Amino acid sequence: MAKEKKKSAARPARPADLVKRLLARFGPEDRVLVLIAADPDALAAALALKRLLWRKVANVTIANVNQISRPDNLAMTRLLNIPLTPLDKVDVSAFSKKVMLDSQPHHNAAFEGIKVDVVIDHHPVGEVTATCGFCDIRPRYGAASSILTEYIRGAGIKPSSRLATALVYGIKTDTYSFGRSSQLEDVQAFQYLFPKANHSVLRKIEFSEMRLKDLALLHLALDRFVVRKHSMYVHLGEVSSPDNLVQIADFFLRVDSVDTCAVSGVHQDHLVVILRNAGYRINAGRLAEEAFGEYGPAGGHKAMARAELSLSAIKKACKDSSDESLSRFVMRRLAKAYGPHKKAAPKK
Repeated sequence: MAKEKKKSAARPARPADLVKRLLARFGPEDRVLVLIAADPDALAAALALKRLLWRKVANVTIANVNQISRPDNLAMTRLLNIPLTPLDKVDVSAFSKKVMLDSQPHHNAAFEGIKVDVVIDHHPVGEVTATCGFCDIRPRYGAASSILTEYIRGAGIKPSSRLATALVYGIKTDTYSFGRSSQLEDVQAFQYLFPKANHSVLRKIEFSEMRLKDLALLHLALDRFVVRKHSMYVHLGEVSSPDNLVQIADFFLRVDSVDTCAVSGVHQDHLVVILRNAGYRINAGRLAEEAFGEYGPAGGHKAMARAELSLSAIKKACKDSSDESLSRFVMRRLAKAYGPHKKAAPKK
């Protein structure tokens, strides 16, 4: 009995021990494929892993499953010289080891059929394959970049200014500048990295929020939005990338009287809904699941969430696929999930 009690009270493995276990998975002949759904946190984590494996493996390739279109992400990859190869351009079988960062195999259809050897993530634990040899999933952490910072420190590596800048930005974006779920470990990682980062480059990345061509979409959003109490919503029709919806949602949340916002649009035969929340009583992830979960993948964190629904899945619930019908569908589902609302008031 005493042994069982002692075992249950075991402390988490030290970063130095975890690094040794991780690096023991690789050999000098290994060609390593790092799989990510590219965003600042995933990009920074991938850059950190590449540094950890420097001179320990034959080669490291970072492959992204999504198209990068957000200006800050484009600026980050350009200014920090982060090498990326689209996954559909990669021969997966040519790599002896596969690593997944800031994601899990069930997060993206593009990951299906790929046997991964290592998973390091901070999202809630899902269906991680039993064949994965090394899994470090910490849902308490606000960013994968915080976890990789611990690995870097555990390995005795002093991060370069380039790597520190990437990790700082990864932590800032995924914790929403510590405005949403984060832990003491995230703060400690940030404090360690901050003095080592290039702050002029960091400012340039942070302020690269919009391209000239995005102004037309912002104009459309400002022309169409509706308000319900402390919530804003707009449907933008067909968009070139879901990232455009994220930009508008983040912009709406800056309005002083707005606590929650939703922005929807159509991309590649899918209705995409982006949710943002700054209030106490609403959980954006739970709201997304309640409003759209029966039609397709929907969920996220308390402060931000997303739903992607194929137009065929919502065909019966919509009169047609016109912008007006899709907008009414989203508002109807959100109203049902939110609860009673006052009649939508158009902007003035």
